[in-house]
Formats: sequence, C-alpha cells, structure tokens
Amino acid sequence: MLVTRFDPFREIRELENKIFQNYAPAVQTDKGINAFTPSVNTREDEKAYYIEVDLPGVKKEDIKVDIKDNTLTISGERKLKNEVKEDDYYKIETAIGKFTRTFTLPEDADIENIDAKNENGVLDIEIPKVKKEESVKTIEVK
Repeated sequence: MLVTRFDPFREIRELENKIFQNYAPAVQTDKGINAFTPSVNTREDEKAYYIEVDLPGVKKEDIKVDIKDNTLTISGERKLKNEVKEDDYYKIETAIGKFTRTFTLPEDADIENIDAKNENGVLDIEIPKVKKEESVKTIEVK
C-alpha cells in the first residue's frame, strides 16, 4: 500500500496549470498594451545566427523587420479574423494586437546580407556571420 501525502492545494495548482498553460500575459509598453507576444527560438552555428518567430495568423504584409544601431527589431500586428457574436455571449481566445521583439546583434553579424522569410506562420531570419581574417604581422627585431 502506497502512502500519499495530503496536499490541500494540489487541485488548485492543477487547475491553474490547465487555465494558464498557453497564456501569454499582456505586456505594457510606452505605446500601450500588447496582448500578443510571439514565441521566439534562437540558435547559432558556425555560419550564421538564426531567429525563428512563431506568427500564426499574421500576414507577411503585417510584419516589419528593421535594423538600426546594430539592433534587429521585429514588429507587426496580429489582427482578428474570425469573431463570433451572438446575443448572449462574446468570446475570443486568440491573442491579438501589435507586437515588437528586439535583439541586439553580435559584432560579427553581417547586417548587409540578412535574409527573412515567412512560411507556415513562422518567420525565419538568417543572419550570416562575417568571417574575420586573422592577419599575423611579423615585427622585425632591430
């Protein structure tokens, strides 16, 4: 027989996890409240840096990618597409609104050759690395 310790708050924690498992909190910015904050994956290999932004339901015309002062800014807006209105209820579960994500680029980022494409609701950004040539200078001893 297994002994199980009584936890009076277990059911409450389970309920919170079910409710908030896909919840992204609203973010207060100087431009207002952003209800939609896209998820981002970043990775790197020897050739480039990669940023993958989950943007389901966002058209490529509504996405803007800017570079200023070695900072990459991804911004846009996710608009409401299907809304259900009835006499006795109104429900929207999809987070909508304007979003902005900002990344500071490393010194070896080749900002002139950045490639961005939007396929299947995922914005893929590839930032190539600049190859730094190591030069060895021999100094003559006098």
